[in-house]
Amino acid sequence: MSLKGFHIVFIIFSTLLALGVGLWCVWVDLVEGAPIYLAGAIASFVTAVALIVYGIWFYRKMKRLRIIT
Repeated sequence: MSLKGFHIVFIIFSTLLALGVGLWCVWVDLVEGAPIYLAGAIASFVTAVALIVYGIWFYRKMKRLRIIT
């Protein structure tokens, strides 16, 4: 696997991890009622959206440069 391919896989797993942490924070906030977890959930979901945008940008750039077919 090339470094570029690994980069795409790493971005996908990082996005899934951010979504998982966000869901976990929402669950803990509902169970415990601690508002700090709601802030963590918001931060995790914002990070996941940013990773999705970055992943799409990176993929399009590599496709445009004809590095990824």
